[in-house]
Amino acid sequence: MKILLAAPVLAALAAPPASGHHSFAAEYDGNRPVSVEGTVARVDWTNPHIWIYVDVPGEDGALVRWAFSAAPPGVLMRRGIMKSVIPIGEVIRVEGFRARDGSNNASGGSITFPDGRRVLTASAEDPAPEED
Repeated sequence: MKILLAAPVLAALAAPPASGHHSFAAEYDGNRPVSVEGTVARVDWTNPHIWIYVDVPGEDGALVRWAFSAAPPGVLMRRGIMKSVIPIGEVIRVEGFRARDGSNNASGGSITFPDGRRVLTASAEDPAPEED
């Protein structure tokens, strides 16, 4: 009897966390492209996706922090994009698609650097921003 009562508890403990990976369409709006230019404030090089935080001057001059989700580290490294490619303090332009909740979060599809280099940061399942 004790084994039967313990089984649901063990099953719940073995289940994956509820904060699982969501599809692009669940979190981002492919009809709302966004392009911002600002200074890299932070890069979280972690799975399941890296996050790039960019401080962008707002209309009133105050800085607004945008957070861009990009591909997993392994995907970017296979493309030749290492963490050192996105240095803190660098001014970049990030293009992607805005979060459905209207926050300053977006799916980062590409980064353009001041020297004109452009790297694709979208995951394979994410739509990439159109070429200029």
